[in-house]
Amino acid sequence: MKEEKSSASGSALFGGIIFFAGFIAFLILGWVVFPDLLYSKKAQPINFSHVAHQDTSCEDCHVARDDGTYAGIPKIEKCKECHESQMGQQESERILVEEYIQKDREVPWLIYSWQPDNVYFSHAPHKAKGVECVRCHRDVSKEEKLPLFHENRLTGYSKSTMGMKDCELCHAERGVNNDCVICHK
Repeated sequence: MKEEKSSASGSALFGGIIFFAGFIAFLILGWVVFPDLLYSKKAQPINFSHVAHQDTSCEDCHVARDDGTYAGIPKIEKCKECHESQMGQQESERILVEEYIQKDREVPWLIYSWQPDNVYFSHAPHKAKGVECVRCHRDVSKEEKLPLFHENRLTGYSKSTMGMKDCELCHAERGVNNDCVICHK
């Protein structure tokens, strides 16, 4: 009888160890492996150095529309204002001039902050309240090379697209209205 209890408690201990090891393995799988499977990594069509453009302001390229929303990534017409011909020796600028500007083609940029169609966002009220760009967007001031674009294979959104929780938190911190209809139309 004593031998049966000893065997049963040894079995329970072994089962507990197996359960714990499986639990740890699935945690690692969920936190490390699955995100790598969920996101594909893509390079931008050409490199863009924000450092090389430090003599211009963000608004020189990223212009606002009449309604206060930003037009986002500059169109090729904006690039042509400075890069009608190659100014430096960078390979990325050569590609920009020869493949896009001279052929009057838009650069197919991958958008890091693309929002769903049901989200209305205007930079105008945020700018008026003094919210700095780096509160919501990465600080590009020292970027010589664009980071990889991590695209969610299921949704198509970038890993760096701001989530609703980020907006809600900032609004709550600043005492700003958090009603759904403020951002969702």
